[in-house]
Amino acid sequence: MKERIYRLLLENEGRFLSGQEISAQLGVTRAAVWKAIDALRRDGYTVEARTGLGYRLLGMPDALTEREIRRYLPADGPAELRCFDEIDSTNSYLKREALSGAPHKTAAVANRQTAGRGRMARTFLSPADRGVYLSLLLRPQLPPEALLGATGMAAVAVCDAVEKTAGVRPGIKWTNDLVLHNRKLCGILTELALEGETGRAESLVIGAGVNVSQMPEDFSPEVSAMATSLAQEGYPVSRPALAAAMIEAFCRLGDSLGGDIASWAAAYRRDCVTLGKDVRLLWTDGQKRARALDIDDQFGLVVRLEDGTETTVRTGEVSVRGLYGYAE
Repeated sequence: MKERIYRLLLENEGRFLSGQEISAQLGVTRAAVWKAIDALRRDGYTVEARTGLGYRLLGMPDALTEREIRRYLPADGPAELRCFDEIDSTNSYLKREALSGAPHKTAAVANRQTAGRGRMARTFLSPADRGVYLSLLLRPQLPPEALLGATGMAAVAVCDAVEKTAGVRPGIKWTNDLVLHNRKLCGILTELALEGETGRAESLVIGAGVNVSQMPEDFSPEVSAMATSLAQEGYPVSRPALAAAMIEAFCRLGDSLGGDIASWAAAYRRDCVTLGKDVRLLWTDGQKRARALDIDDQFGLVVRLEDGTETTVRTGEVSVRGLYGYAE
């Protein structure tokens, strides 16, 4: 009942509907209408009531619920959309669900993660009501080498979503951090599972966490100097609108896998703040200084080492001068 009345109010947004009119259209009692209106208000919706006029919908909550996210999604959106107020990790959840047969393009969205993860087993802080944390399960049925660019493509996809909803385009620090004004805005994690017999991809989970409304005091002391949010930089945004845009962009990514990804690589190259900068290549067996030159067609970072030789980096950490405190 609540959903039916919500849809009716939404279709007539800004216009009053009398309780009698709602009752007649939906075939319910006036008492049922009042209870549904009260439930919508508890969910965070602003519903005005005026004697002699009825009810009208004035505002929606900034909530990562299926109802709100689907308002912004196209009809051919994800196969399934699963929303959680709290979960350990959207990536971890979809990896588990992949083993249980969850379909291609299943999306998971959380208001809070208790065990958010980044690359190299790092923790990704995911406080409630402050960000968008979501993942998409893909089943590309491709050899692993055809998926080398997935992480870079995911960075471009999130840049597209942020630009669409917040009006600002972040930069990309190789390989998968989004930055705004030299601070980290978003982390991305892609995780691939292979079929044992064929060696082809069984599942690919692409996850991202975008800082939306955090202020400096919301970040832990360890990350406050290097992290930022859209609101902190002056770009407020609707979280459900951003979540929908991210899901839509990840679905486009899934459709592009195995095909021509030159346009994705070109967009990454354009947005990459690492290029032209002095960097440190951080490997388990040591560090090397280099100059970042280019991004290849599989999103590898082409660098020139201090001895003049050029090489392409595909794994490891790259510290960029001018970002995250690297100033030497």
